[in-house]
Amino acid sequence: MFSVTVRDHIMIAHSFRGEVFGPAQRLHGATYIVDATLRRPDLDADGIVVDIGRAAEELHRILAQLSYRNLDDEPEFAGVNTSTEMLAKVIADRMADRIQAGEFGAAARGLVGLCVTLHESHVAWATYERPL
Repeated sequence: MFSVTVRDHIMIAHSFRGEVFGPAQRLHGATYIVDATLRRPDLDADGIVVDIGRAAEELHRILAQLSYRNLDDEPEFAGVNTSTEMLAKVIADRMADRIQAGEFGAAARGLVGLCVTLHESHVAWATYERPL
């Protein structure tokens, strides 16, 4: 299996509901390093997994919809704890939608998997992996 990973970051504010979150129940900020890994079993006719530049641009577009926002104020997240794990899934699903819409170019037709990792710090991260 071949893979290509592109990286970007987001800065968000949010709070959590539930005693398990302790002080994070209060409004706080988070900066995540975001890695998106695209997978396919064989390289395309150009010898690539996907156009890396295009993948990086698309990841940036997706993250721009979340960055510098208080997620508590976003209607799509009403009543939802925007945990690192949950945000990894949101980003992966948005990427999958854009891949299926052709936004990643012709090479993306051969992609079979996508993995999104949000790094909370140098010692903690969460990942969501899905087929395409």
